[in-house]
Amino acid sequence: MSTTEVSSKIEYSDSEDRNALIAVKSHLIAGLLVFLLMMLAGLAMRAAQGTWLEIGADLFYQIMTVHGVGVVGAAMITSTGVQWYFLRQYVKLSNGVFWTNFFIFLTGVVLILGSIFVGKYGGAWTFLFPLPAISMGAWSTGAAAVFQLGLLVIGVGFLILYLDFGRAILARYGSLSRALGLTQLFGKEPVDYKHPAAVVASTMVLIVNFMGIAAGAVVLVMGLINLFYPEFKPDALLMKNLIYFFGHVVINATMYASVIAVYELLPRYTGRPWKTNKPFYAAWFAIVFMVMGVYPHHLLMDFPMPAWGLIVAQVLSFGSGIPVLVVTGYGALMIVYRSGIKWSTSAKLLFLSMFGWAAGVIPAILDAMVTVNRTFHNTLWVPGHFHFYLLLGLLPMLIGFAYFLAGEGDSKERPKAVDSFGFYAYLIGAFMTSMVFLASGANSIPRRWAAHLPEWIGFAQAGTIAASLVVLGMLLFIMRALISLPGANNPR
Repeated sequence: MSTTEVSSKIEYSDSEDRNALIAVKSHLIAGLLVFLLMMLAGLAMRAAQGTWLEIGADLFYQIMTVHGVGVVGAAMITSTGVQWYFLRQYVKLSNGVFWTNFFIFLTGVVLILGSIFVGKYGGAWTFLFPLPAISMGAWSTGAAAVFQLGLLVIGVGFLILYLDFGRAILARYGSLSRALGLTQLFGKEPVDYKHPAAVVASTMVLIVNFMGIAAGAVVLVMGLINLFYPEFKPDALLMKNLIYFFGHVVINATMYASVIAVYELLPRYTGRPWKTNKPFYAAWFAIVFMVMGVYPHHLLMDFPMPAWGLIVAQVLSFGSGIPVLVVTGYGALMIVYRSGIKWSTSAKLLFLSMFGWAAGVIPAILDAMVTVNRTFHNTLWVPGHFHFYLLLGLLPMLIGFAYFLAGEGDSKERPKAVDSFGFYAYLIGAFMTSMVFLASGANSIPRRWAAHLPEWIGFAQAGTIAASLVVLGMLLFIMRALISLPGANNPR
């Protein structure tokens, strides 16, 4: 069977489609609301560092912990909604499994929030071993255990969902390599320019996230055992490797899941198809290994690490931006060029995401250089990188999709003034927030410090102003989502 024969879209009953649309909207609304709350948490931390708000050190680190884990969780659940919405058009996915993961996710969220604000856990979302067990009285063993249990519960839900993804993809395409386009890349089948980019991207996300979450489950179980049986002492470097492999893969996979919105919606807005081809397949094949192999650039200062692992991570980090720039950024430019596209808010956000994704990797590539890393890695340079990446790359994809689902992308009306104001407030605020973080890192201001020295306060205050603009823009986006999404029909 050729790939062309399996490129047609899947048919569902009307009731299945209605249920699926409600599920996707639930994922979007829940995720975007969490993003807004986490932005408010970030604003509070910056205001405290800038001496404009008094927050005790214990509470600051609890907020820092919920901010980190909340952003990652919101990114996962919202990007999964985007991915599932488009993937189900090409493979037969289960509504029941999708809903099951959603409610398992909410259960994990309740456990995590309880561990932080009731149990006072403040050991950061990375739960680096052995910190959860040695809080010096700041939190109990039970609080640390509930936090890790919450993460484990969420991971189990996503593993169940990915099993359904794998089942559906295999049923439709016969193998993951075929779904990824490798049979076309290596000449075993003729190139099918209509092979869905959503299937290629989803297969990549399935592979890396299944392995990343499985690694996370292993390290969480070992951490839980250590909390209650301290005699069990796993190797600290192994634990750190597993944690950063899990964390780095999971947060990066949210971007690769969300970019499906670009592949699916920009062609709709421009009237031009996004054709898949051998360079496209090669790039996504390379990304599978790059996403899983670059995480040791977080461990360049861990001198017991094997040198070959650090060298490989550094080289892969240098090349990690190439597939993005070539097949996605360049592809977006070409599909938009002279297309006569109507610049709706959805289209502007999706196109902005290409800039945020491509440019956001540059600070990370710099930080992956050993000479830069040993000076910058424990500074605010690193939050500068991932705030750039997430605020200007990931979130515009997610919000752009939300506007599409609300019907804005297909409307003949011009964007409302409030949408345009929200877009530019968000854009300016997000760019300023990222630049202030990067400038702070370049001035050796450390990250994860509740209190700032007098010479650092000006940076924090500038960051507070920038974060306020981000919150304002996001608040306007959220208001639009809450008003328009619930009653919107499925776009045709």
